[in-house]
Amino acid sequence: MTERELWERYQRYLSVVPTLGFTLDVSRMNFAADFVERMRPRIEEAFTQMEALEKGAIANPDENRKVGHYWLRAPELAPEPALAKEITDTVAAIHAFAKDVHDGRVKPQKAQRFTHLLLVGIGGSALGPQLVADALTSSDDAMQVSFFDNTDPDGMDRVVGQLGGRLAETLTVVISKSGGTKETRNGMLEAERAYKARGLDFSQHAVAVTGAGSELDQHARKQGWLRTFPMWDWVGGRTSVMSAVGLLPARLQGLDIDAMLAGAKEMDIATRERDPVKNPAALLALMWFHAGDGRGLKDMVILPYKDRLLLMSRYLQQLVMESLGKEKDLDGKVVNQGIAVYGNKGSTDQHAYVQQLREGVPNFFATFIEVLKDRGGPSMEVEGGITSGDYLLGFLLGTRRALYEKGRESITLTVPDVSARTLGGLVALYERAVGFYASLVHINAYHQPGVEAGKKAATSVLELQKKLMARLKEARAEARTAEQLAGDIGQPDEVETVFKILEHLAANPERGIQRSGQPGPAGARFRAG
Repeated sequence: MTERELWERYQRYLSVVPTLGFTLDVSRMNFAADFVERMRPRIEEAFTQMEALEKGAIANPDENRKVGHYWLRAPELAPEPALAKEITDTVAAIHAFAKDVHDGRVKPQKAQRFTHLLLVGIGGSALGPQLVADALTSSDDAMQVSFFDNTDPDGMDRVVGQLGGRLAETLTVVISKSGGTKETRNGMLEAERAYKARGLDFSQHAVAVTGAGSELDQHARKQGWLRTFPMWDWVGGRTSVMSAVGLLPARLQGLDIDAMLAGAKEMDIATRERDPVKNPAALLALMWFHAGDGRGLKDMVILPYKDRLLLMSRYLQQLVMESLGKEKDLDGKVVNQGIAVYGNKGSTDQHAYVQQLREGVPNFFATFIEVLKDRGGPSMEVEGGITSGDYLLGFLLGTRRALYEKGRESITLTVPDVSARTLGGLVALYERAVGFYASLVHINAYHQPGVEAGKKAATSVLELQKKLMARLKEARAEARTAEQLAGDIGQPDEVETVFKILEHLAANPERGIQRSGQPGPAGARFRAG
């Protein structure tokens, strides 16, 4: 295709959201001229399903739930006045609480005011808040933010160590819808221990975001925590950043959550347009379908050319992969759907994996995210008439061209800046695109049975560990192999898992398990010390 033909294609398929300054360019996707028209019946059905979802239809049939994250930025669309009131009341309560914290009316046990925020959560309860915190942080932030987003003891120790004496000025927000998520429960207990070690009462530094009546809600109320904020069963974790999950930490940090909600609302309005070329979310979904033949045959590579959007690919990994990675469609047919997502920021990627993207396995399509505004103030020239930001754009356009020359497809999403309003629009764009794509391939985007299966498997491993510990204490003087111990507890088929558990226990001396014998699994022996 000639440069002139590309320019004409660019204009024909450019999707624009004037109110947000967004443009979506799909001209470097090699879809046929009749592709959009051929897909029209499917996308029309997707529009109809989305309209029903927003009006309160059961959009998650497996769990018999409504899906209402779009109501979070437009409460007037909620199907019941009580829901609309809950949403607006929660946003007002977040503003009021944050102001009380910033003004020192809500204060820590042994300090004048809270200066730091520790967020304890995992998955959707951490990835969205992390993206917002990192993208919008500035030197003017009212509070500095840290995260416990895993059940890694060393990781939590590192965060506590970095906080040091400032733990006395740290407000901890624990986020878990059910209150039963073990990683978050563990983080809460580790945080509680850290406060206690410094002579501090955790309850005077703790806030919960959770479902009404959940384990966490009951615990927080019993212990007299500072405050609880709601999570609703009609908001999934990966689409919860516009609820108290994301809004509370953002407002405590000092960010403009009203602008974030407004940006999301503007994008929602734009993505209700029924002309797919004028609807950037519908156009994105169609391009995903085209790239992977509706079966996810190609990976989605996210390349934001802005440091502040480094975490965009991590955020989209959960939003896209947890939503679309499904074994069965809505009719129960095995389809093994999904789109793998990975990414890195530009121009860092110039020196990492662009070599493979251009010349290696053509198993992907790229999404470039271009940010027009370079920085808050004027830029110096690094050479005659050229700034660092000019180089960044040059690398983006150069990489885009280099990929196109090798037949590698790409999408370019252009935004004016990285502001609260823009970030809200970006989040809303991808939420809607995921919903449309799920309709195109006839799957439930709003449940996650694979995640639940992983949790159940982890629980079975821990039950196995309890049995092993009990057996080792019975046979204290005798060193036994993994095979012997697996047989002792009636689990001979689980010998590999037994060995891995024993290996882990022996590596941590405080667990009281000693290892002897040969280094390999067959010759290793274990006993209670």
